[in-house]
Parts: sequence; C-alpha cells; structure tokens
Amino acid sequence: MQHSTVPSVTTAPVTLHEEQAGRMRQYLWTMALRTACFIGAFFFDGWLRWTCVALAVVLPYFAVVLVNSVRPRGVSEIDTPAGQHRQKQLGPS
Repeated sequence: MQHSTVPSVTTAPVTLHEEQAGRMRQYLWTMALRTACFIGAFFFDGWLRWTCVALAVVLPYFAVVLVNSVRPRGVSEIDTPAGQHRQKQLGPS
C-alpha cells in the first residue's frame, strides 16, 4: 500500500500570492530608497552627494536581482516526470 505524505503547517510553502506581494514590497522599498538618494544628491554636497548618486545608479540592479531570486519550491511526486518515482530512504533506527 502506498502512503502519501501530508505536509504539516510548519513545512507548507508560502502561497504564490504572498510570495509575489513580498517581492513587490521589497522592490518598492528599494525604489523609494533610490528616489531618496536622487533627492539627497540635489541637497547634499561633497562626498555625500556622490554617495547618493552612486546608490541611485546601482540600486535598480540590486532591486531586480533580489526580487527575481525566487525561493526554490520543494519537489513533490506531482512535479517529477511521468514514470520516475522518487526512492524513499529509510532513516536511522
């Protein structure tokens, strides 16, 4: 008899909607920081101005890379190709 495993609440993955909403918030916060850097570059002088300009230039790259790094989801038997079954290993006794 084949047993199917039921995920517990603590190991259940985050829903796609929650994951996308979190990534969107992260992107918006990074772009808000970039906007603040542009405004700061207008008001500050010297090294602080150039720091703000440098951050305003590189922040979009980091924002996109961080937002597009999706957490890998667990592989289930549904995700495996047809005809291939994952081998269950026995744990220590």
